[in-house]
Amino acid sequence: MANETTKTRYSDSELQEFKDIILDKIRVAKEELNALASSLSSPNANGTDDTAGTYKTLEDGSATLEKEQINQLAARQKKFIEQLDAALVRIENKTYGVCRETGKLIQKERLRAVPHTTLSMEAKLRQN
Repeated sequence: MANETTKTRYSDSELQEFKDIILDKIRVAKEELNALASSLSSPNANGTDDTAGTYKTLEDGSATLEKEQINQLAARQKKFIEQLDAALVRIENKTYGVCRETGKLIQKERLRAVPHTTLSMEAKLRQN
């Protein structure tokens, strides 16, 4: 561990490991975003078009709420992808894994769990 505290940046091979993790997360996130987008564009996937008119008003409200929730999930997914893309830029610049508050290396375990983070746990805990 003493070695990691004296290092100022991760090696190219370490950066490649993180890049692979991030690219995989981007692929999965884009698949999920596409699934959300297709669920928004498919008209009434539940097939309730032929139900009695008395329930129509409730269903309309429910469908609207569901679309709003899907839109929120899609927006979060887009933001996550943007954060992962920004992490790829930091890898290319060789600044990836350096805490923007302390200037120290962020622990590998944290980067594996939250690969788009720009804060070490030390800095993150100080925010709270």
